Amino acid sequence: MAMANKLTALILLLAFIAVSTLTSTVTAQYHLDRNRYGPGSLKISQCPSECNRRCKQTQYKKACLTFCNKCCNKCLCVPPGYYGNKGVCPCYNNWKTKEGGPKCP
Repeated sequence: MAMANKLTALILLLAFIAVSTLTSTVTAQYHLDRNRYGPGSLKISQCPSECNRRCKQTQYKKACLTFCNKCCNKCLCVPPGYYGNKGVCPCYNNWKTKEGGPKCP
């Protein structure tokens, strides 16, 4: 019985170490992405290429590019991916239209 308890404790300890390591890796990656995409991470000259990336898959490309470039020029950041992920760029995320909808794609 004592051997089973020691084995269970060892398995739990190893599982805890594995989860801790994975959590640290994910957290570190988030901080790297935040530095890469966060506020002030771009120069104005980089906005067109980042907005092309952001708007690449939308069917409303002209509108997406127009608003993305306005937002990028103001916020100096464009979130990663084609949609969502706006949390890494609060300025981009929080800029609203007169009606209260999101200004930035």
